[in-house]
Amino acid sequence: MATFAELDALTTEELRDQAFDLAQERRDLGFFVDLAQHLPSAGDAEQGDDSLGDIGPQIDDYYNMWRELKGHDYGDLEPLIRARFIDYLMSPES
Repeated sequence: MATFAELDALTTEELRDQAFDLAQERRDLGFFVDLAQHLPSAGDAEQGDDSLGDIGPQIDDYYNMWRELKGHDYGDLEPLIRARFIDYLMSPES
């Protein structure tokens, strides 16, 4: 297991890749759901009324959330997202 200092020295993209790989290995969907809920567009996606007439905008919102998860620009949230990646990488397997 890597130390905090070793993980903190990595780029955000490297942390993301390692955290995503670990979550996939653990089959931890909750990690991705938790992360998506903290991205700016997550609130937008939750505002839909779940009717079939509203499905187009919801799909767009979820697609945008996925792009943010895979993207390189987390904006002001980058320090928090980095901390989430590091915390996850340092956590023992559940």
